[in-house]
Amino acid sequence: MKKIVVIGGGAAGFFAAINIAEKLPEAEITILERTDKLLSKVKISGGGRCNVTNVISDPAELAKYYPRGNRFLKKAFYNFSSNDVINWFEKRNVKLKVEHDGRVFPATDNSQTIIDCFLNSAEKVNIKIQKNVKINKIAPPIDQSSVWKIITSDGILEADKFIIASGSNQQMWNLLENIGHNIISPVPSLFTFNIKDERLKELAGISVKNVKVLIDNSSLSCEGDLLITHWGLSGPAILKLSVWGARDLFEKNYNFKIILNWINLNPEQTKEQLLNFKKVYTNKNVASNPQFNLPLRLWERIIISAGSSKDLKWNDLSKKLIQKMADELSSAKFEVTGKSTFKDEFVTCGGIDLNEVDVKTMQSKIHKGLFFAGEVLDVDAVTGGFNFQSAWTTAWIAANSIINN
Repeated sequence: MKKIVVIGGGAAGFFAAINIAEKLPEAEITILERTDKLLSKVKISGGGRCNVTNVISDPAELAKYYPRGNRFLKKAFYNFSSNDVINWFEKRNVKLKVEHDGRVFPATDNSQTIIDCFLNSAEKVNIKIQKNVKINKIAPPIDQSSVWKIITSDGILEADKFIIASGSNQQMWNLLENIGHNIISPVPSLFTFNIKDERLKELAGISVKNVKVLIDNSSLSCEGDLLITHWGLSGPAILKLSVWGARDLFEKNYNFKIILNWINLNPEQTKEQLLNFKKVYTNKNVASNPQFNLPLRLWERIIISAGSSKDLKWNDLSKKLIQKMADELSSAKFEVTGKSTFKDEFVTCGGIDLNEVDVKTMQSKIHKGLFFAGEVLDVDAVTGGFNFQSAWTTAWIAANSIINN
C-alpha cells in the first residue's frame, strides 16, 4: 500500500490529498496540521465568503497577476486553470458565481460551503487528519528501497511520497533548508499603508474609483479603487502596489512617500479642467460643488488643503490657487510610516526557490518523492482569487504526478 503524507491542513494540502485519494483509493493518505484549525485561510478569505478563483482562464493572462512565479505558473496553468477549478467544485455540487470584477465565490457567499466540501470529500475517501502535530525533522530516503521519515511530536511517520503544503511556515522552510533546499527570504506581500496626515483625518470609509498611486522616486505604480481608513489607505490600488513592491518596501522598512493622483489626470490636464470649471460655475461655491466624481467631504478637504476657503466662489479662484488645487488633486504627496495586515488575509512572498521545482510535476529536483504545493513556494499574487488559484494548480499537478507514478 502506497503511503502519502501531506503537511499542511490548508487549501493546497486538502486539494492535493483529495485528488490523490479519489484516484488511488488503495493509498494511505495522512494530512498533518500543526495547529488545531483546518482550512483557516479558506475560512477568512474574501471577508468570509471565500474567493476561490478568478474568471480569467487564459494561462498567459492569468500569470500576469503574479509578481513572483509568473513564468513558472504560466506553464502550470496550461495543466490546470481557473475553468478547471470551477468544474472541480461544481462536480461536487458546490455552486459558484462570478462577480462583476471577475472574482468567483460560492453562491452561498459563505466560506463554510468550501470547507464542508473539503471535509466531506476527505471523509468519503478515508483521508486521515491529524491536528496539533509539530514536525521536528524530515529525513529523505537513504536509498531507492527506503522511504521518507517524518519525525513529529506524535512519533515517526513513513511515506513513499511526501507533499509539503505548509504555507508561510518558517519552521518548515528551516527543515527544508536542512535537506538542501534554497529558501527565498520571505517578506509580507499584501498589506495596507499607515499614514498620519491631516488631509485624511475623519475621512475613513470614503472610497474613490480609478486612482493612481506611485511610490516616490521609484518606477512602482498601480491604478484602481482606493479606500481611506482610520489608519491610512487601503483598497485595490494600495494592495496591488504592496504586492508588486513587496521587497522594495520591505527594504525601505515601510517608510516611504507616495504620490497620489485622485483623478488619474496629469497636473496640466487637471489645471485645464479647473479653468474650464471656473468659466462654467462662476458664482457657485467651490467647496459645495465637487468635481471629477469625488465625494463631497474629500473634495472639500482637497481644496482647503490647497489653500481655498469654504465660502470661495469659482470666479474668485486665482491662477496660483488653481495650480495648488491641481497639484493636490493629481500629485499629492503622503508619507507612509508603516503597514497593516489586510484584514486577516496575510500573504508572503518568498519560499522554495522555483528553480529547484519541476513545474510539470511539482516534485523537488533535489529529492525524489518530495512535492510542493501552495504558498510554501516562492509564489504570490494580487487579490482577486489568484493566490487560491496557484494553490489549486500546484496541488493538482503534484497530486496527478503521484497518481501517475
